[in-house]
Amino acid sequence: MDNPNQHQDIVVGLDIGTTKIACIVGQKNAHGKLEIIGYGKSESIGVTRGVVANIEHTVQSIRTAVEAAEKSANVRIEVVNVGIAGQHIKSLQHRGQIIRTDTDEEITRSDVQQLIDDMRKLKVLPGEEILHVLPQEFTVDGEPGIKEPVGHTGVRLEANFHIITGQTSAAKNIYRCIKRAGLQVDQLILEPIASSCAVLSEEEKEAGVALVDIGGGTTDIAIFQEGIIRHTAVIPFGGNAITDDIKQGCGVLKKHAEALKSKFGSALEQEMAQDEIVVIPGLSGRPPKEVSRRNIAGIIQARMAEIIEHVHYEIKNSGLERELIGGIVVTGGGSQLRHVRQLFEYVTTLDCRIGFPNTHLAQAPDRSLTAPTYATGIGLVLLGFENNGEGTMEDTRQQESKETHAGPRRFLQKIKEFFEDELPE
Repeated sequence: MDNPNQHQDIVVGLDIGTTKIACIVGQKNAHGKLEIIGYGKSESIGVTRGVVANIEHTVQSIRTAVEAAEKSANVRIEVVNVGIAGQHIKSLQHRGQIIRTDTDEEITRSDVQQLIDDMRKLKVLPGEEILHVLPQEFTVDGEPGIKEPVGHTGVRLEANFHIITGQTSAAKNIYRCIKRAGLQVDQLILEPIASSCAVLSEEEKEAGVALVDIGGGTTDIAIFQEGIIRHTAVIPFGGNAITDDIKQGCGVLKKHAEALKSKFGSALEQEMAQDEIVVIPGLSGRPPKEVSRRNIAGIIQARMAEIIEHVHYEIKNSGLERELIGGIVVTGGGSQLRHVRQLFEYVTTLDCRIGFPNTHLAQAPDRSLTAPTYATGIGLVLLGFENNGEGTMEDTRQQESKETHAGPRRFLQKIKEFFEDELPE
């Protein structure tokens, strides 16, 4: 191998999902576009609903994916950006304020950071930790609706915050797996934020949009409005629930159920003809089994409609349903089902599109990498460049991005200190 990836020109994203583990190696070209120079993936056999359930199995899957990425990119991978997700992720709204003593000076970035740091001191439930502190609007001396308070003058600085928490044990297990795989974690990033970086445009975030990432074990939701993330939520089931339904409803093996879903499935039953039949090999000499495509679609539609109804509830709960001019963007493996966009529009009455992570890509060694299932991995690479100062965004946007992800990095540092003597080198 040539270069260890601690060099600034290479960033690695590691997406530890419920169905697969993907390792993406990227670098920026002269035009600021992301070039994927290598990738690897493996079956995820130790993760359940986005959370590490079996450390040894997860470590093995990570090693397999990373080794494939190293061979593909001809680099030695040592440092990775890792996503964190799972049904343990929660969010809450809070308001904070500080009283400035030096009222003759303009509000500075340090004043804003002090307000953010105060939010990190909030007490959360035992076993939980604050991962992200996301400022919403600021208020200066009673004047509300200020997006950027730096440069204003005033005594009382207030802000609304969207605070995201997660289980300490879940993050510790991620770090433990990375450590045992012989790697280091650079940044720990909430997966819906990573996916949004890969598939959403700045115009959509400004207009108002709901990102729905349908993974194998969970469905992650992130709602943006006026360029700010306003609401996050995790639904504790995803594409694997559909596969299990097909397995039980059709009486087939799980691998055959997955094939039926991905190759012959549809999210709209009425789109399938009554006489279309799929033949499944029989078990141990038994005769083949015939399965109706319309029956498969009926099973898929029932479960997908349930997922969409949960998504719609979260959109209503955010209070922003009427302000989502950009509608819904669906990404993740579950978005690749036929007619899923139409079902989303039918259930929610909102415009919908499928989110492909190709907006910021210059080229990819394999066209399959532009599929929605790799949105999180590509987003982790993009955020790695932004947070390292390698992106093409304005200085203020870079600073906001660094502040957004400072929480996970500080949290990760605590985990590193906790495990310093416990984990093997």
